[in-house]
This record gives sequence, C-alpha cells and structure tokens, in this order.
Amino acid sequence: MLRLLALPALLILIGLSSAAEKPNIVVIYADDLGYGDLSCYGHPTIHTPHLDRMAAEGVRFTEFYSAAEVCTPSRAALLTGRYPVRSGMASSKRRVLFPESKGGLPPSEITLATALHGAGYATAAVGKWHLGHLSPHLPTDHGFDSYFGIPYSNDMDRRAELGPRGRAAFLEPKSEYWNVPLMRDKEILERAPDQTQLTRRYTDEAVKFIRSHREGPFFLYLAHSMPHVPLFRSKAFEGISRRGLYGDVVQEVDASVGRVLDTLKELGLQQRTLVVFSSDNGPWLIFDQQGGSAGLLRDGKGSTWEGGMRVPGIFWWPDTIPAGQICRDWASTMDIFATGLAIAGVPLPADRTIDGQDIRPLLTGGGSVPREGFFYYRGTDLFAARTGPWKAHWKTQTGYGQKAPDDHQPPLLFQLDVDPGESWSQSETHAAEVSAIDAAVARHRATLKPVENQLEK
Repeated sequence: MLRLLALPALLILIGLSSAAEKPNIVVIYADDLGYGDLSCYGHPTIHTPHLDRMAAEGVRFTEFYSAAEVCTPSRAALLTGRYPVRSGMASSKRRVLFPESKGGLPPSEITLATALHGAGYATAAVGKWHLGHLSPHLPTDHGFDSYFGIPYSNDMDRRAELGPRGRAAFLEPKSEYWNVPLMRDKEILERAPDQTQLTRRYTDEAVKFIRSHREGPFFLYLAHSMPHVPLFRSKAFEGISRRGLYGDVVQEVDASVGRVLDTLKELGLQQRTLVVFSSDNGPWLIFDQQGGSAGLLRDGKGSTWEGGMRVPGIFWWPDTIPAGQICRDWASTMDIFATGLAIAGVPLPADRTIDGQDIRPLLTGGGSVPREGFFYYRGTDLFAARTGPWKAHWKTQTGYGQKAPDDHQPPLLFQLDVDPGESWSQSETHAAEVSAIDAAVARHRATLKPVENQLEK
C-alpha cells in the first residue's frame, strides 16, 4: 500500500505552473568516480561528509547507472535522456571525442538545458563538457546561456616534449604537461590552466551563478574534471585523506558539493531546488592507487560489468524528498532528463524515443516505476541487458587491456540482488529469465534507427 505523500511532494507531483514555483535543478557530475569511493557507499578511508549529509537528507540509490562505460556517450545520455547509440554519440572504434574530433552532440538533439530554457529557466554549464569542442556542439549551442570549463578530458592535448613519458606523467603530473583549453562560452581563456585550481574555480563559478539567479528558476550542470587522471587538488586538500592523492581529490569534490548545498540553504532555496549527484562511469582501475574503487562490484571504467556502469546516485530536495531513504530500485542518469522536465511542467519531446523515465515516485517513496529493461552498451555494441534483478551478458571484456571480447552462448546470467559482484552464472538453470531478457532486447533493437556516427568524424 502506498503511503500518503507530504504536501510539498504532492504539489510537485501534481505539477507547477508559475515561474516562481518552478523548482531549480542542479546536476553535479563527477568524472571516473567509482561506486565505492564515497563514505556513504562504504569507503573506509575517504571522508565525504557533505555527500553523506546529502544522502542522509535525501535518497541514495544502490542501483544507479550511467548509460555508458566511458565519458562522451555517458554525458550525451544524461543530457538527452537517450541511449547514446540513438544520437550517434557512441563508437566502438573511437570511444570518446578527442581534440582532433570534428563531431559532437548533433543540433537535432534536445538537451535538458534546451527544454528547460524554453520554459523560462536560466541555464549554465560549468566544468567538463566532452560533447564536442567546436560549434555547433558547444554548451551554448545546446541550450546553456553560459559555459565555463574545459571542453574535453583533462588528460588530452598532452605536450609530449614536457615531463616524463607514458604513465609516469600521470603518476607525478604537472598542469603544463597538458595544453587543454579553459573556455568561457565559445572563447578560450587559457591554455594549460592550473589544474590544482579547477575544482575550486568550477565551484566559484557555480556559486556565482546560483547567487545571480536566486529568483529562479535555474538549471545548473556542474561537471567536475576530477577524479579523472591526471589527479590534481589544491593546497588546502593536500594530505587530508588516508587514501592518498585520490582521496584528497575526492574530498575536494565533496567540499565543492558542500559549498553548493550551503549556498542554496543560505539563500533559502533548498526547498525549491532538486540537487542530483552522480558519476559518468566507474573507476579507471588501470591507474592502480590513482584510480578509484567499484566496491564489491566487478571491473570498472570501460567495461559493461557492474563496476563499469553502476555509479553513485544521490538526490536531495528537502521537504519534497523524505530524508534518509535508500532506494533499491534501479534507475539511471537518463532518468534525470525525464524527471527534470516533469517537475518543471515541460512535456517530453514527442518526436523521438526517450529512454529515461520520470522517477519521482522513487524519490518521494510513493511508488515504483515500471521498467522494460536496461541495456549495457560498449560503444555501439550491446554487450548485456537486465530485466528486474536478472542480467545477461552475451559479450564480456575488461575495461582496458583485453583486445577482443569473450562471447557467451548461452549468455552469462547473474541475479544482481543476490550476486552484485557477478560471480556465479545461473543461465543453465534459469532459461526463462534468459528468454525474457532476449525478448526485451528484441523490442529495444526494433526502436533503433541508423544515425551518423559523431565520434568517428
């Protein structure tokens, strides 16, 4: 039996009309942060009090997914609510965009910023973009009023003539080794910015935007460059974590979240603002102690094992989201699109498939969300899928280092609520579950249409 919702939550579910009533939306996105890297997700030595507070005052998901296993496609999925294969933002040849890439998020895609901007929202993107560094693919081409950040990963534009070769440059990095651009809107402000200051500068920009648009409504997309290697943190966070450099970096991101939450509370906006925190994919395990942890999950970034795509998911909205919830239903970053439009009173685009769903019933604890399935892509190849607690793998491949995938017929089958570490395949004794997943995959594939690949341009 569903419990009655508190009045503020009920009003949100009914829908809001006036601009003053439309809630603000803040999405904070970490880069390569693993499922097990926060203390509220079980890490024993990384101290994340602000994210822990956010979870204690909101809802923490135990089965929250990125729609992709690496940066570019995962970001396209979050902002469009669609699997990246639908927009041409996935490739099995060039798995992300690079500085020489000419493609990017197509102008025909409708982002969360575009839709909310049309509903009267002020919009800002701060931090890593990685959806195309040339027009018409930049944030200000996709519904954002302003942009401040680096347009791709902080390990790109490597200056080979500086510093040691190979991995050594990442293990003892200096900002000047990478000639990445820092941009405002469509102009380059700096080359090779001091990366020890990126997290602080992003946060300053985010706080400035919130203060400037306190009358609302606003949408802020704060996408941190960290803890993607090379790792950098400011002086104030050097040596504060028992987990070493990686822990220092995560704790600075946590402090950034604290500044955003404190600013909202200071301005009296907490009851009018949904804040979401997540990560674009799992941890980059090949960097050993400078990579993160997926906890009890298998593998990490680059793979379709759970450790590659199951990520932290925390939603905070005082008086609308009841405090202290743990949601064990699965959801994904694609749901942020549909949910954000729903709370803003904006209808979903009717001319395209939207894969995300409105998960307000999960946020308020007022019900469930029926699901067809979740589909695990590595590039453009569908490697695995789940329906309910059952996940089937037709192909498996470690995130990095394995030249070709292993094929599985019958597929590997895992019951994720019993075996989240994917250790014991049960396909031989659960043929009906395999058949149900096969049917879901067939229905999903029937909705796909050929599109131009943007990552291979």
